[in-house]
Amino acid sequence: MKIQIKAFNELSADELYEVLHLRNLVFVVEQNCAYLDIDHKDDQAHHVIIYDDKNTLIAYARIFKSGIKYDTSSIGRVVVHPNHRGKELGDLLIRHSINAIEELYQTSEITISAQAYLQQFYNKHEFVTVSDEYLEDGIPHVEMRR
Repeated sequence: MKIQIKAFNELSADELYEVLHLRNLVFVVEQNCAYLDIDHKDDQAHHVIIYDDKNTLIAYARIFKSGIKYDTSSIGRVVVHPNHRGKELGDLLIRHSINAIEELYQTSEITISAQAYLQQFYNKHEFVTVSDEYLEDGIPHVEMRR
């Protein structure tokens, strides 16, 4: 397994293509949610990428410094490939995302917009719910902070 953290301009065209493919596979197709994934924020993010031993993208998240998405740093587009779920990759991805934020942005304050059904998952990583449920692209979400 290989874990990389890259700025947008460090991503190759192939890497970016694979990231966008995985995000669309899960967020658009699997969740049956027509929304514009490409939001002109990827170029302001660092990208946390996990590859398997065959160099296949299996998990991904993007992280932001404060002031881009929220007044704190943030994690978003958290996704694990459907064929690789149940292997605790989500936990690994979040731990590396938190560590990267602390190292790159020198903060431990993080805000996320989490799908509501994942609150317990994020609670394990010391996130607490700070909002009522709201709909984002037709899917129930909550704001959470760490």
